[in-house]
Parts: sequence; structure tokens; C-alpha cells
Amino acid sequence: MMSSTALAFIIAALSYVFFFSSSPKHHYHELFISASFSDNASVALNLRTLTRRPHVAGTAANAEAAEYVRSVFTSSSLKSHVVAYQVSLTYPVHRSLVLTPTESANPITLELEQERVGDSPYADEVMPTFHGYAKSGNVSGPVVYANYGRVEDFVRLKKEMGVNVSGAVVVARYGQIYRGDIVQNAYEAGAVGVVIYTDKRDYGGDEWFPESRRMPPSGVQVGTVYNGLGDPTTPGWASVEGCERLSNEAVELSGDAPLIPSLPVSAADAEVILKTVVGDVADGDVYPVGPGPGILNLSYTGETVIAKIENVIGVIQGEEEPDRYVILGNHRDAWTYGAVDPNSGTAVILEIAQRLDKLQKRGWKPRRTIILCNWDAEEYALTGSTEWVEENREMLSSRAVAYMNVDCAVSGPGFDASATPQLDELIKLAAQEVQDPDNATQTIYDSWIGSRNSVEIGRLGGTGSDYASFVQHVGVSAVDMRFGGGYPVYHSIYDDFTWMEKFGDPMFHRHVAMASVFGLVALRLADEEVLPFNYITYASELKKSAEDLEKLGHSIDVSPLIKSIEDLSTAAQGINKEKEGIKGALKVREINDRLMMAERAMTDRDGLSERPWYKHLVYGPSKYDDYGSKSFPGVDDAIENAKKLDTKASWENVQHHIWRVSRAIRQASLVLKGQLR
Repeated sequence: MMSSTALAFIIAALSYVFFFSSSPKHHYHELFISASFSDNASVALNLRTLTRRPHVAGTAANAEAAEYVRSVFTSSSLKSHVVAYQVSLTYPVHRSLVLTPTESANPITLELEQERVGDSPYADEVMPTFHGYAKSGNVSGPVVYANYGRVEDFVRLKKEMGVNVSGAVVVARYGQIYRGDIVQNAYEAGAVGVVIYTDKRDYGGDEWFPESRRMPPSGVQVGTVYNGLGDPTTPGWASVEGCERLSNEAVELSGDAPLIPSLPVSAADAEVILKTVVGDVADGDVYPVGPGPGILNLSYTGETVIAKIENVIGVIQGEEEPDRYVILGNHRDAWTYGAVDPNSGTAVILEIAQRLDKLQKRGWKPRRTIILCNWDAEEYALTGSTEWVEENREMLSSRAVAYMNVDCAVSGPGFDASATPQLDELIKLAAQEVQDPDNATQTIYDSWIGSRNSVEIGRLGGTGSDYASFVQHVGVSAVDMRFGGGYPVYHSIYDDFTWMEKFGDPMFHRHVAMASVFGLVALRLADEEVLPFNYITYASELKKSAEDLEKLGHSIDVSPLIKSIEDLSTAAQGINKEKEGIKGALKVREINDRLMMAERAMTDRDGLSERPWYKHLVYGPSKYDDYGSKSFPGVDDAIENAKKLDTKASWENVQHHIWRVSRAIRQASLVLKGQLR
């Protein structure tokens, strides 16, 4: 027998199909995704232009790229402007890594260089490999190999293998958690420095770029190691000119800045280091863990500057609801050329801008305002988007319908999406209307469901891209999309136009398809009279997460959380019924406001414990992995702490956080119902 929730879900989905097909602006949406509106050659030209030079945030090359984006926005009939901020960025001044294999052996100075491929005239503009915001210092210690540098890896070293990390230089490989968390975990274990490398098992192979898509042995994945979001000197407020700033000492004490120096290295350099390590080998691994006898001297000096960054903003004002915003975003800055990350996304945004221009010339005007945002300095700490959100927090809180993010838009075949749950059905329906770029006989949705026998939409609790500030700080519903998963040349010199043209998207069909499905979701958010949000999915998913907590024991009572989720499910079904046959502009506006504001109710002004910037109590990063996405992150943090301490007070704190989430979800239910108690 079908449950009432499942039946309501099916009815809602069918009503969406009918509503979309009968929408007054549906013919414009069909035009938007038609072959006559798309242009593979234009996408390729935009990507080639954007990736011509390395364009790290704060450099002249990135300012040049910003001007190019603005020129395309302007030529596409968008009212465009630049929002500049003065932010703290870091660049490398000196770095060295010297290995002494044994006491009697001569020291080996590692090269720390990526082998060049191709003949780019701008290759000399590539910055030396480094970690953004890395701590300057000169440290030495025996090498300890710590696998992926996760909490469990350090626990295994200490408790299972008897390895003392104190005073060591840790060598860890990329792959499972955010690099800043690797550095933090190593610091907490007592290490004095960290070397993070790109392991052949994860990224390399017997052949590599330019012969294959894999990372060459000399390839290095660079990136930031700061654990916060936004400019470190202006936590919680915008970095406008003349603003208040924290001192360098205060930043270091904030808990987000790395406290030991680190460097990224290649597989080739790491192999030289790890050959000097002896000791036991952990289960399932290939390298001894040490410590030593190899000794590493790590020296790094970085320069901290206040640099200008530029967000480029393009606006199409809504005709009927100009004060409601559908925001599309992608960042522009790259560690080097950035063909996948991020400029495949920038090329998609520019393609959307050009298609919207064609729609406007056919007479289309959006119901709500569409804002296209090209962010700067994302690679450092999601800085451009975070500063903009902090500056516009109150406006966004009252007016933003949704935020749509695209970053690494294309790195290969296979569509994937993450979102806040009320957008799930909208994404699925849009994917059913766009042809799969790799199989002309089926839609994106057909391929999506066929690849895994179900459609799984991820969640936005991590801090991997520019959606984070919108969801986790303000409580704006959001979506993030991409073709292809992780790719081996990520954040390296080899992420260039040639790699994309040979391996990522040779015909640029995937870019065109991404522009279609991404833009179609945006158009429906902007044009449909009643917002296409469905909170039934939200309630169903939260119920599963709550049921997992019931297994905790320790006299933890999950019933308040279960009750609040049941209330949310009832409210979601109620507002879906209200949508049927709705009449009158004021009533439409009132229901839309409830649908829009329910996500805000999932936030709490005090934020997560010890991480008050993160306001969302349902979706947020794990304390020990910024890339991780946790349901009920405050509860999760409290559980991890209670497992360590195992005291009555620590488990009572878990119960407190369950109550906090319960209250937030109940607030969302009241918002959906639209009634005062």
C-alpha cells in the first residue's frame, strides 16, 4: 500500500509537469533550450579567451578576465557593474624542501616544479606551487606518512601503530578531505609541518597528460589551507575600503588560520621522500609510516597583501516582481589556467547570458529579477561571494528566491547535482527536457538515472564552492550542478584549454547541455507564478537523518526532532494543496513568501557552537572536513565531542543540539503554514 507521503509526492510532481507545460512563458523556455539558441563555437571561444593566461585572484590577468566577462554581459543586454573589495590574499615569496635520507647521506633539495606541456606564451606567469594562507616558517623533523591525513588516520597512527607524530613533518596525500583540515589535523597531532602530495593511485597512471587525462608525475595540486570563509581580516562583515580589520595576530588566533607551515608537492617529489621512511605499513596501504629516518626541512615564506578583487554583476530586472531575486553564480579566478575549475562554469554563465539576450529580443521578460554573478577570489576562501553576501545579507534574506551555482561545470561525462531538497523535483524535471550530450537517444535524466538505477541529489552542507555563504550564512535555497566528477589535473598547471579540448569536452556539447539545464531551472524559478518548491522531499530526508540518531543510545531522546519533522511534512502537504487553483496576486505573493522564507527558518542567529558564522542548523560542514556535508552539523559536532569525553555533560549537550534543530524545523513549519500561534 502506498504511503500518504509517497502519494502526495507523486501528485505534486504531476502537478508540476502540468503547470510547466501550461505556463504562459513555456514557449520561451523551449526556445532557450533549442538547438537554434545554443552555440558550441561561442562557448569554446569564451573558454579559450578566459584561459589564455594564468589568472590568480588579485593579479592583472584576473582583472583582464573580469573586463572580458563584463563586456559579454554588456553586449548581452545585461545591466552590468563591478563590485570591488579590498581583501587579504597571500602569495609565495620563498619555498624549499630539503630531504636528508639518513644521518650520513647528503641532503637532497627537491625541485618543487611542474613540467611544462605545450607552448603557452604566458607560462612564465604561473605562480610557484604553494598553499594559500599557509603559515610562514622554517621547520625540520622526521617524516611520518599519514595516508589522507584524516582524523581516523592520525588515530590509527597513535593508537594502533604506536607512532608519535609530535615534532614530525607529516606527509599526506590528497583525496578524501579538504587540505586545510589535513593541516589542522596534523597540527593537533603534534606535527611541525605538512607536505601534501598528489598520489599516483588517486590521480596518476601509466600514461598522463597530454597523452591521457591523468596527472603527470610532476603535477602539483595547489590550493588554500584556510579553514574559514571570506577575508580572514573581516570575519562576518564586508571588506569594503576603509573598513575595520583584524590584525595578523588576531587572525592567527581565530582558529581558522593554519598554525604550522605546509607545501604541496608532486607524486615524483613525494616518492623520493617516502622511500626514506621505514617502519610498519598500515593495512591496505603501500608506504611505511615512519617516523624517519628521513628528515625533512620545510621552509616557506609568504607575502600577505590587501588586494583588489572584482565581482562582475549582470542584471535583468523582473517585470512583475523586481524585488525577488534569482541569482546565478560562478567564480572566475583560477590557480593557473583554470579550464575546468572554474572557467568551464564561466563559459556556461556567458552562454546563458547570450541566450537570455536572444529571448529578450523575442519579447521575453522575466517575472522576477535575474542576477548573474561572476565571483572573484573563490580559490582563497570563497572570498568574492562571501564578501558580497555579508554586505547584502539583509537584502538577500528578504528578497533572494534561490541561488544557483556552477563551478567545475564540465570535466567529463555524467550529470550530477546537489541542492537544498525543495528544489529536487524542479531539477529532475528540467533534466528530463534536455538531451544528453553523450547520447542523442535519451535525456540527461535518462542517463542520470540509468548510471546508478536512481537519481541521487547531493546536499550543500560542505564549503566546496560559492553556494556556501548563501545556504549556510543566510539560509537561501540553492543548487549546484556539473558534468563529470573529480578530475585528475585539478588545481594544477595542466587544467588548461588543451586538456578540456582533448578530454573534458572535445565538442563542447556538455557545456551547451549544462547551459540548457542550468538555465532552464533558472527560468522556471524566475518565471513561474508560484515558486516550484516542494518541501515534502525536505521532510522525508530529514526523517531519515533523525532516525539514524535514534541508534545513539546514552538516553538521547530524538522524539522532539521526529515530531518537528512530522509537522514540517504536514505543512508541506498543506501548502501544496493551497497552490491548487490559487487566485489573486496577493495570495500568490503570500504563498511564495512562505515557500521562500521556510529555508531561512532553518537558520539560527547564534549559529553552530564554536562556529557562529555558520547559521544553518540542518546543512553545514563537518568540523573536521570542510568538504563534507552533514545533516544536523551541530548535533554531529556534539556527538563527536561526546564520544571523546564520554561524560554525562557531553551527552546532555548532544540532547541540547537536538532540541535546537527541532526548534528550527518547527519554525520552518510555522512559516509554511503562514499562521501565527
